Amino acid sequence: MANSYSAANGNAAAASAASKPSASIASGGTGEDSAGTLKMWIAVIGSTLGAFMAVLNIQIVNASLANIQGAIGAGTDDGGWISTSYLIAEIVVIPLTGWLARVFSLRNYLLANAILFLVFSIACAFAVNLQQMIVLRAIQGFSGGVLIPMAFTIIITMLPKAKQSVGLALFALSATFAPAIGPTIGGYLTENFGWEYIFYVNLVPGVIMVGMLWVSLGSAPMNLRLLAKGDWPGIITMAIGLASLQTVLEEGNKDDWFGSPFIVRLSIIAVVSLTLFLIIELKAAQPLLNLRLLIRRNFGFGIVANCLMGVALYGSVFILPLYLTRIQGYNSEQIGTVLAWTGIPQLLLIPLVPRLMKRVDVRVLIVGGFGLFAASNFMNVYMTADYATDQLFWPNIVRAIGQAICFTPLTAVATAGIERENAGSASSLFNMIRNLGGAVGIAMLQTFQQKREQFHSNILTDSITMFDEATRTRIAQLTNYFLNHGVTDQAVAQHQAIIAIATSVRKQANIMAYSDTFYFLGVALLVALVASLLLKKPGQITDSAAH
Repeated sequence: MANSYSAANGNAAAASAASKPSASIASGGTGEDSAGTLKMWIAVIGSTLGAFMAVLNIQIVNASLANIQGAIGAGTDDGGWISTSYLIAEIVVIPLTGWLARVFSLRNYLLANAILFLVFSIACAFAVNLQQMIVLRAIQGFSGGVLIPMAFTIIITMLPKAKQSVGLALFALSATFAPAIGPTIGGYLTENFGWEYIFYVNLVPGVIMVGMLWVSLGSAPMNLRLLAKGDWPGIITMAIGLASLQTVLEEGNKDDWFGSPFIVRLSIIAVVSLTLFLIIELKAAQPLLNLRLLIRRNFGFGIVANCLMGVALYGSVFILPLYLTRIQGYNSEQIGTVLAWTGIPQLLLIPLVPRLMKRVDVRVLIVGGFGLFAASNFMNVYMTADYATDQLFWPNIVRAIGQAICFTPLTAVATAGIERENAGSASSLFNMIRNLGGAVGIAMLQTFQQKREQFHSNILTDSITMFDEATRTRIAQLTNYFLNHGVTDQAVAQHQAIIAIATSVRKQANIMAYSDTFYFLGVALLVALVASLLLKKPGQITDSAAH
């Protein structure tokens, strides 16, 4: 028991693999008591708290971005790098965590990054210009990115099989609840206390997280010799490729995609680097990531469903605040109030999911969850100018239920049968692909919404002509309105009437475009549902890697 715990804390995958090559994570692998030890649970809770904070700091900052930009003198375009720098650092470090945890030991590596995340979170509140904020956010993202896959790894290596569903439910709070509640917390703090408090809010839970990890993780020696044996060609090509790809996705829409030489160059770099990375990883004797896990049926289809969940999860959290700001004129606190109903039900339901998994086929939960998540988006496809808080209540409730009941079972099924030595690769791939799916989804939605707005605007404009009696009547009504409200010149009043009609057309076109984006998200989730139908029941998966 003590030996297995020490090995898990040291993330000594190689040693474990040598002695027990067929030991599966899903099987518990160490003969521990089914309830686990107190220290193990403290480690699980502490690490998932860290993952929750790391994910939360994406959305909580996005909700307050305009306030931060104004405070540090950043323009709207350049200010986007406050979020982009965090995301780039996070997505680059996630695939490195398994290997670096073996180099420095899980305890040293996780504690160091937990402390750095806390320190640089507070430091961000003291940034005085854009350059400082970008650097601080990048370091915060680099350290925070470690917390996400490490929590996942701890759950599937330390906990016995009987309790892994409980650990994965805790992890679901970071993966699905944090993005949903982030705008609520960010909006409330910004409107009532100031934008600095979105960083100060990390202080108390951050100290608790560090304390829990400090007392629960056992010591293990560092293995610095692994640095010399590292898959450096793979690390370099992966870092360059992912950083370039993330930048393209974040900045492409703003820079007119391939109309920008900068985006074209970065796209070429991303394609070349990631292609080389794939070749290197498939040929290397000791690859950074075991990409062959993707050909395993459950892990492969699980990754597809997880990627599309990222598209819908982060895409919906991105598009709904935009709609509420641009169409309904909501401030950040009002937006947070609306989005709270995508988070609160999850907080109540996710703890119950492990019990459901014991009574219901997990694949039914996955399919049902994706079905509800898709339905919540389809409920928003007929939006009008009056579609606001009350109308969004039930779609948000349905979405929350769907997210809550599908993530934990999907994670359990996808990782069932993964060997201990492949835990780092599985964790990195699963979490990186979800985040990457979110980045791709947001980029696609930005462009899709703009194109659909142009499409609807053209259709509506073509139907409005001075030859139409209804158009002439409406212009006359508005002209009289402006003449009765302070405008004395007939020509000026008529001009304002035409502008008012054009503004109304543009608003209606935008509403129709936002409706189309929700339809897009619903279709993406139906594809995820199809992928989940191809999953095998975990009990049908043996400990052999043949599956």
